[in-house]
Amino acid sequence: MRALAWIGFAALLASAVFAQTSATAPQFEKADIHPSSPNTILEMRSRFFRGRYELRTAALVDLIRTAWGVDADQVVGGPDWLDTDRFDVIAMAPADSTPENLKGMLRRLLVDRFHLAAHEETRLRPAYVMTVDKKPRLQPADGDEATGCGIQPSQTPPSRGAAAAPVALACRNMTMAAFAKTLPHLREASGYLFDYPVEDRTGLKGAWNYTLTWSPRLALRANREAADTITIFSAFEKQLGLKLERSNVPAPVVVVDSVNEKPTGNLPEAAEKPAAPLEFEVAEIKPDDPNRQGASVSIQPGGRVRMTMSLQGLIQEAWGAIGPNRIVGGPKFIDTARFVVEAKAPAQEDAVSGWNGPVWNGVDIDSMRQMLRALLVDRFQLATHQEDRLVTGYELVARRPKLRKADPAHRPGCKEGPGADGKDPRLTNPVASRLITCRNMSLAQFAAQLNQLFIELPPVMDSTGIAGRYDMTLNFSPQAAIENLGVPRAGGDAVASDPNGAISFSEALSRQLGLKLEPRTVTAPMLVIDQVNETPTEN
Repeated sequence: MRALAWIGFAALLASAVFAQTSATAPQFEKADIHPSSPNTILEMRSRFFRGRYELRTAALVDLIRTAWGVDADQVVGGPDWLDTDRFDVIAMAPADSTPENLKGMLRRLLVDRFHLAAHEETRLRPAYVMTVDKKPRLQPADGDEATGCGIQPSQTPPSRGAAAAPVALACRNMTMAAFAKTLPHLREASGYLFDYPVEDRTGLKGAWNYTLTWSPRLALRANREAADTITIFSAFEKQLGLKLERSNVPAPVVVVDSVNEKPTGNLPEAAEKPAAPLEFEVAEIKPDDPNRQGASVSIQPGGRVRMTMSLQGLIQEAWGAIGPNRIVGGPKFIDTARFVVEAKAPAQEDAVSGWNGPVWNGVDIDSMRQMLRALLVDRFQLATHQEDRLVTGYELVARRPKLRKADPAHRPGCKEGPGADGKDPRLTNPVASRLITCRNMSLAQFAAQLNQLFIELPPVMDSTGIAGRYDMTLNFSPQAAIENLGVPRAGGDAVASDPNGAISFSEALSRQLGLKLEPRTVTAPMLVIDQVNETPTEN
């Protein structure tokens, strides 16, 4: 009991020290916090430009991880809404504020306005550790070259059906610490590292020049025994004289002790002026080749937008890339009539250096979707409403449930990656490259999460009749990786695993959780098309 009491006292002491530190930290000149407007992309976007600091569509967990400079997984504890309620923060700071200054100001803002009480701890988390194997094979940099790493273009692109070209990464004037930070964010390395951080433990000082060549994971999937393939791990040892091994490393975490759901100190919402409707500056709609297949969206610098797709595709994009199963009503021509939309959207003047988040060449994607929605209403006389309808969907039912009671210390939610046990089956079977971990969730919440993870699925509702909360992990292959293997899509009956390691979603659901999706008539929110013209009005 004394040990438990001491732990509790230590947490309170850490919270008190944190509160005192925040109270004396520099603060924003002024700041406003309000709930975010409905958004089709629930991802924080942020920027600091000319003394104006903006964080939009930010869950409180986003604000905390930003203030401490940690990942979302390193924010633990706190109420359920920490991941769901979204806020816009607009604050003014000195124009020469550093990132560290802004972190301190944001911490103080969270304490002042949300009455956040938190403390820091150190816990183990999985990561890759980079060490010296025997003798490093690196060339010291002379300091004259530009610092950075870049993927080199293939000199001989492979012919159709041939193995994927190897990845060649050239790094110049790079420290090992900088290389460790860069590696996890390389798309060509993600098939091996799966977004785990890399920690430098080589002890090598100074900057270096080196080139690293390895085989893409896709090449190994096609032929694991091919003699000319090399993993990124073997490349580290043979080409650099380094080792890259998975381990558990100490990492800081921020423990939320208490926090208020509503911020204080804002003007009454009634005093706010409603935002003006978002519209393209100019827009032209032209018929497209009816025989063309697929859809595309392109946003060029300066806010030039080009979309090529069916009318239904334009409607889906305007409402947040929803699946076609979430739209009812409307004439048949919405599937066949194709159009090219060319428009000019307002672009942020600081597109290169400012915004982070779902922004493409300076254009906020959610804002662009709202502009497209207004364009369809204006030019196609589109009229819609949303309501619950009886539609063909799926019920989540229990076969032989294999569910693990939840750890109540975790907030409800799903993420890509392993659970608390750190087990990651993707490391031994990269063909099953999706690993979804859901923690402290009811089966109803899990069914709702499936609707978000698989927008191509018809609506899913929980009919298991199972109460309580559970920790669940699903490991499966993306449909694109197995579509040529005859494996059914999500919701179909499970089949045996393919010899190459492919696992369908339906099979994973059945074998790993003892659950199944069965076709049923379900009630779900739908976008109902009341009216739409086949031909747009004049440009």
